[in-house]
Amino acid sequence: MRKLFTYLSDYKKESIIAPLFKMLEALFDLFVPLVVAGIINNGILKGDRTYIVRMCLVLILLAVVGMACAILAQYFAAKAAVGFSAKLRGALFAHIQKLSFTELDTLGTSALMNRMTSDVNQLQNGVNMALRLLLRSPFIVFGAMILAFFVNKKAAWVFVVVIPVLSVIVFGIILATMPMYKKVQERLDHVLRITRENLTGVRVIRAFHTEKDETKRFHQANHELVEQQTAVGKISALMNPLTFVTINLGVIALLSIGGDKVDTGSMKQGDVVALLDYMSQILVELVKLANTIILLSKAFASAKRVQSVLDVPSSMQFPTQTEGERMQGPTVEFAHVDFTYAGAGDQSLSDIDFSVEEGQTVGVIGGTGSGKSTLVHLLTRFYDATDGQIRLFGKDIRSYGEEELRHMVGIVLQKAVLFHGTIRENLQWGDPFASDEEIWKMLEIAQAKEIVEKKTDGLDEIVEQGGRNLSGGQKQRLAIARTLLMKPKILILDDSSSALDYATDAALRNAIRKLEHAPTTFVVSQRTASLQHADLILVLDEGKLVGKGTHDELLNNCPVYREIYESQNA
Repeated sequence: MRKLFTYLSDYKKESIIAPLFKMLEALFDLFVPLVVAGIINNGILKGDRTYIVRMCLVLILLAVVGMACAILAQYFAAKAAVGFSAKLRGALFAHIQKLSFTELDTLGTSALMNRMTSDVNQLQNGVNMALRLLLRSPFIVFGAMILAFFVNKKAAWVFVVVIPVLSVIVFGIILATMPMYKKVQERLDHVLRITRENLTGVRVIRAFHTEKDETKRFHQANHELVEQQTAVGKISALMNPLTFVTINLGVIALLSIGGDKVDTGSMKQGDVVALLDYMSQILVELVKLANTIILLSKAFASAKRVQSVLDVPSSMQFPTQTEGERMQGPTVEFAHVDFTYAGAGDQSLSDIDFSVEEGQTVGVIGGTGSGKSTLVHLLTRFYDATDGQIRLFGKDIRSYGEEELRHMVGIVLQKAVLFHGTIRENLQWGDPFASDEEIWKMLEIAQAKEIVEKKTDGLDEIVEQGGRNLSGGQKQRLAIARTLLMKPKILILDDSSSALDYATDAALRNAIRKLEHAPTTFVVSQRTASLQHADLILVLDEGKLVGKGTHDELLNNCPVYREIYESQNA
């Protein structure tokens, strides 16, 4: 939690002014019972109307000044809390962006989303309430007790007994509920994960008619969350009745002592009213404090969860962004590369060894789960090889700066992802300064020119989130055009034409071969027809490189490739 306080550093002034104004408001509140006592003792009992009017004006003044202090305190507290959460959320997002795919796979999307939204909001509310009430409530409680001694010393001892009892109740419940709130958040993570899976996979669920099973699974997770929340709610619910009982017993004691003293003339009626007002103030403030501390308990649990993400180091470090001189060597070289996913028992890739010269087209083929996408993800350095070495242009891939590597290697992922905005804005991810002429040229190469021309607004046509208003093939072609705008030296098409028909796929491959900057191209595909003209074809089977060569060579000496070819051309 201390580390997170650094995000309040730009709001030191607000963090001091907010509680200061709250303390001033509390001070004015503490004067009110004394003024009321004066009105009763010196005004009502003596029949002095002028004194009563004067003191009533004082009460109005105290209320107005107190309200002004409260508004200012709320303004500065809200400014500090919102600013804190904005900086924290920004830092958390920036940190997540730096994590490698290994950490992202381990942490999980739903958990990270929960940290970014629910947990940060809990922290924002916690900071807001802490600045407003964490000092104000204790100040009122102990201030009321001290002023009670000025009113009547014997009656004030009731406060000395009541306040410790209340403190034990409040802090005892807090200590019991804090670890439980952490479990509630973990259950919430689980519910969010199931919800996300169902929403993203709704078509698959309906296709296999498993709605009832998924509903049952969701209800089970939701039931566990409800049970955990109910358990912590039952303990938290004890707060108010126990505090009210304690306060009311204190009121009874005050009335008993005050009544006797009023009868004997050693205490005035106004003093009894003042003491009761102070007891009421203590009740209200302790209830506020209890609710504040419950909120802070949730905030502390959320803080630990946010900090746990910020403490995760990236397993992938990039050197300083310096280009340096390139060594002589093949464009791409895998030297006995092994790779194992985090937490996986078996290797996903084993002893991968090949080299590719500049400008060559390389096909990658194999059965489902053979490691095709894993291989090209190593080439983009989404993951680091667990053994062996990958070299680009003769240099270890790990010696390239992140920006340099990202500009050098362009990839069109298996699942085409577009973002909300215009078609132009989506394509300019490849080159922010690309002109419309360059964009149209790459659209033509990607066989997507006709798609955009048919749109009412052309390049200004709005793309919905995730490209919902486009078909699978349209999204793939726009994603290819976006990557081509980068003009990468190494181009990777990770099964990115799977939604295209054979004619469009062939036209796309021919157009890419004629690119002016002649990139070294890796084409991952399930179709042997898409790879027949490749300079080199890599055949993977269960993570092993079982064949490499041209189409004709592999038909003669690679049974796995021949089996795939014959199954598609039977």
